[in-house]
Amino acid sequence: MKFEKILIIGCGYIGQRVARAWIARGEKVYALVRSKERTQELEGLGIKLVSGDLDQTQSLHGLRLEDAMVYYFAPPPREGVHDTRMAALVSALKPDAKPARCVLISTTGVYGDHGGAWVDESATLKPGSDRARRRLDAENVLRAWGREHKVAVVVLRVAGIYSPDRLPEARIRSGVPVVHEEECPYTNRIHADDLVEVCVAAVERGKPDEIYNVSDGTPGTMTEYFNAVADALGIPRPPTISMQTAKHQLSPGMLSYLSESRRLDNRKMLEEFGVRLK
Repeated sequence: MKFEKILIIGCGYIGQRVARAWIARGEKVYALVRSKERTQELEGLGIKLVSGDLDQTQSLHGLRLEDAMVYYFAPPPREGVHDTRMAALVSALKPDAKPARCVLISTTGVYGDHGGAWVDESATLKPGSDRARRRLDAENVLRAWGREHKVAVVVLRVAGIYSPDRLPEARIRSGVPVVHEEECPYTNRIHADDLVEVCVAAVERGKPDEIYNVSDGTPGTMTEYFNAVADALGIPRPPTISMQTAKHQLSPGMLSYLSESRRLDNRKMLEEFGVRLK
């Protein structure tokens, strides 16, 4: 499948990996950038630059994406329940300059707490934090825009991302405690390399206006994960505490994750994308 170009909005950790995958296939890859600070870094990867700032709507006017494949990886603002950045993008796109397809990375946080039950793409959405509400807003805005303008939009609800350079090693070495295994809720993960393969497959085989859970299909607890990382690195496992004690000792961010439990069903992704996770 060939496109006029591929544009990555939010060309960070995963975006750069996806860019390299497409460049290796001979595609022209562009990234939306708002400052010159990252110019050298991205150009060194063979990525061409397009100037624009999602927080400055006027900077996006004139953005022409005819027949382009767009990845939207940009995070939402840090406050509120709406993703104003996504709203700015769709409001700036002209009907005669629309892309051929959009792939949005969202979060499994939009499902909220399901008490450890298995969750597929038809599950009830009950985001428990404003962070997840902003992500759901981005999904709704882009999907509605895609339907209106007949642009294929594929949404990837992605679990926690890990890789050798994205492990909680520093946290474990510092001795920050984790919750007792028997009290810890279920969490889900995906390796960065597998996520890149899924992002490529979403372009080639994702169905318009469809949503896909992206995880490795082996949910576990946060404590189990931290212990596995510690064992792999040959360092002591973190100490454990009760959930009640955790409420007084752990960060608000960690407590937010520990307040939800679900196991992601990834069969739709595997069957429709045809990926084999490494």
